[in-house]
Amino acid sequence: MDVGALNALGYEDFLNIFGNIVEKCPLITAAVWSKRPFANMPALETAFYEFIDALPDSKEGILRCHPDLAGRDLQSGTLTPESREEQARAGLDALSSDEVSLMAQLNQDYKRRFEFPFVICAKMNDKATILRQLLERVGKDRSEERARGIEEVKKI
Repeated sequence: MDVGALNALGYEDFLNIFGNIVEKCPLITAAVWSKRPFANMPALETAFYEFIDALPDSKEGILRCHPDLAGRDLQSGTLTPESREEQARAGLDALSSDEVSLMAQLNQDYKRRFEFPFVICAKMNDKATILRQLLERVGKDRSEERARGIEEVKKI
């Protein structure tokens, strides 16, 4: 889409196209729409980043909107199409039963420690890297993990 067409989008069309940029957080998209006109597509991306960065520490609510990787939503087919595609690219839809059990346990441990799910840009990683990162990051500091999770959301 060229920038002229982007800037000409009405609110509802903009929300329909970009509403799931941040998983299940259309409020962010609605706020970014009000920042039009955008000079170019990277300016749109920057507007999303700036909005997220300006949120208070409660921005971890954005993280809570994300599903567990290789979790119940993937297994039951209830992921958003975007999340399903991203997890499939990383090979998370083809885990062995042992790998599914391991991911479930690690996701549970992570959420118990941080009170938000583990977030990583799955499309930029494979299942081995995701498992390794989950194992490493569960031992990190909460504020460090919140910041890391938000940076991963931006990559998604």
